[in-house]
Amino acid sequence: MKKIALFIILLILTTSVVYLNRAYAYIYQEIHNANLKTPEKSQTYTISNNISKTNLVYIAMGDSLTAGAGTENYQQTYPYLIAKNLAQNNSITLKNLSELGYKSIDVKNFFLPQAVASNPNVATLLIGVNDIHNFVSKSEFQKNYEEIIKQLTTKTSAKIYLINIPYIGANTLILPPWNYYFDFKTNQFNKIIKNLATKYNLSYIDLYSPAKEEFNHPTGDLPKGEKSNSYYSKDLFHPSATGYALWANIIYANFNK
Repeated sequence: MKKIALFIILLILTTSVVYLNRAYAYIYQEIHNANLKTPEKSQTYTISNNISKTNLVYIAMGDSLTAGAGTENYQQTYPYLIAKNLAQNNSITLKNLSELGYKSIDVKNFFLPQAVASNPNVATLLIGVNDIHNFVSKSEFQKNYEEIIKQLTTKTSAKIYLINIPYIGANTLILPPWNYYFDFKTNQFNKIIKNLATKYNLSYIDLYSPAKEEFNHPTGDLPKGEKSNSYYSKDLFHPSATGYALWANIIYANFNK
């Protein structure tokens, strides 16, 4: 009887491990197979305002979400859409400092020096999804994230906006229990970001709450012919142009709060 019970336990454990491994691998296999297009690679864009002679430098730091993976051109990325809104009153030089797959340590090591040298007036930071999916520890993430904002606050006079990490990934892509795990980790990392925003007296923008609700249960008007999942691109992980437009609206709406 004990042997049968032990066999059943071992079978359940083995099956669970295999399922978890395959479900995790499935996420990245599907993302890879989607072969998403990314906007043409350029870091600097200028949006002129013929009324104002003032030029503001806006830097957007992040990973593939800031680079606009899932869109067809840079004008559909959320940093560019935000820059267009900022250009209502000033000419804007947008420097998009982002790269696919980047984690907080990569932004710190490769983009932070460029960000400081740009002497920005406005800065947004959206990083952490790859830290979560690559199982970076909370302490390591906090160390890297704090170093980024510490240098931005001490070496520039920029108005800095810390954008919390959105939960991304359709239910058909991220299967249980990974969906619950990644959502749990996202909330943990967002607490770190919020605490650092308070510590350094920086603006904290909650993208997670409204974006998650809208991506899962769309209520807004979608372009004609598009279905509710149109907020996602074809890999069901990165946002589509519609999804990034939603993000841009949420982020910009919090700029003057």
